[in-house]
Amino acid sequence: MFTPNDLEQIGKKGIDLPLIEKQITHFIRGFPFIRLIRPAVLGDGIVSFDEKEQTYYIEIFESRLLTMQVVKFVPASGAASRMFKSLFEFKERLSAELKTESSVAYFFSHIKEIAFYDDLRQKMKRDGMDLDSLLEKRIYHDIIDYILSDKGLNYASLPKGLIKFHRYQGRPRTSVEEHMVEAAEYARDGAGRVRLHFTISPEHREKFFECISEVKSIYEKKFGVIYDISFSVQNPGSDIIAVDENNQPFRSIDGALMFRPGGHGALLENLGAIDADLVFIKNIDNIVPDRLKPTTFKYKKLLGGYLLSIRDRVNYYLNRIKEDSVDYSGIEEMVVFATKNLWQSFPLNYQTWSLEDQKNAMFKFFNRPIRVCGMVKNEGEPGGGPFWVTGTDGKESLQIVESSQVNLKDEEQNAIFTGSTHFNPVDLVCSTKDFTGKRFNLQEFVDENTGFISLKSNGSRTVKAQELPGLWNGSMAGWITLFVEVPIITFNPVKTVNDLLRAEHLE
Repeated sequence: MFTPNDLEQIGKKGIDLPLIEKQITHFIRGFPFIRLIRPAVLGDGIVSFDEKEQTYYIEIFESRLLTMQVVKFVPASGAASRMFKSLFEFKERLSAELKTESSVAYFFSHIKEIAFYDDLRQKMKRDGMDLDSLLEKRIYHDIIDYILSDKGLNYASLPKGLIKFHRYQGRPRTSVEEHMVEAAEYARDGAGRVRLHFTISPEHREKFFECISEVKSIYEKKFGVIYDISFSVQNPGSDIIAVDENNQPFRSIDGALMFRPGGHGALLENLGAIDADLVFIKNIDNIVPDRLKPTTFKYKKLLGGYLLSIRDRVNYYLNRIKEDSVDYSGIEEMVVFATKNLWQSFPLNYQTWSLEDQKNAMFKFFNRPIRVCGMVKNEGEPGGGPFWVTGTDGKESLQIVESSQVNLKDEEQNAIFTGSTHFNPVDLVCSTKDFTGKRFNLQEFVDENTGFISLKSNGSRTVKAQELPGLWNGSMAGWITLFVEVPIITFNPVKTVNDLLRAEHLE
């Protein structure tokens, strides 16, 4: 199937040939749909804490924060171009009238409220153009040019992290800056060091450096901290070969193989390289202005404290098993804890097993990475949700499931999926080290059957693309998973430019 030139190209990307063959097998066989049992709901997979419990877990987190190494991990490679889809489409319709009820009309009627308005006006003024006059005359195409192209803000070519999201007394902040401000509250150690890690695209590296260099000292002085900010890019070796409709390797005009990025599941490698006691994960576009941050701070600390309390008990049990100081009553104590707190069920006949077999089973169950995931009530926002599912091993487990993983043509499965009461806002805190302090090999806990295949266009030809199991979906399928209800105000993503005009994102 592969020529010497192909093998050279594969080798330069750092991909092993058996992995390519495995990817092609996935194209041929497809990925099985995940089997939903029921939605996870409050009292059955999702927990909620009263004020006393909230205070307890927050105090655990705050009492240990200064002695821990905490990292905030932010996937930030997403392009901003999708935010401006409506502006692109309007610009292409040169003679189209602007309908008063359209999203574009709303944008222009409220543009003076948006954080990047002053920057836009200055860019246009530099070239002898008056933004206010153009708005009055409804000459919108020039304005769009200055928002999207390199003659102005060049937002069509920037990552979402470098877009001005919020304005404070006239001074705007990018979403990267907002993450810096947020991290100063719950990711600083005893020396005042705040650790953030952004995953970015290689072509945007210098832009991120420039942005952070301009503001770093400002926020260090304001919050009395020292920022330790690192970056990583998606490993080219995680790219996946593309195929045609006959599952043969897709080739460009010059005969070279085509590879496509493996999706955010490829960032599992980046996450696994982080050396930290706790890792908070949050998307680049889910950020709020300062007036709404206290609730975010509260629930970040709550999730962190809850994870620490669970991990303490898990590590206590693992050490006891390792020291061989467990009898049948000790196993029973572990079973009660795992059943009550970790939603684990055990085979009906487990009590007939030998003590050694019971200890081995408990050790295997506890010795895994842990994630605590915030879940918000479903109010119509798109996204994956928390479900009880049946794995390929026949066992029930809690998972975050996306619609693409479910056979929605199956009436029963569709009813279960649409019956979910909560959804996933990508608000996670993770423990990626074992009880000895050694980092887990996160690849060992991936469900490889949860990849995804889609059809793309390449000119007049159809390309089949494949994505790795999602970072917080199949890539974490084998983790100890806990779902905690958090308020909807902690979820304020910016998917379109008009989201910046929602009350939550304005001064």
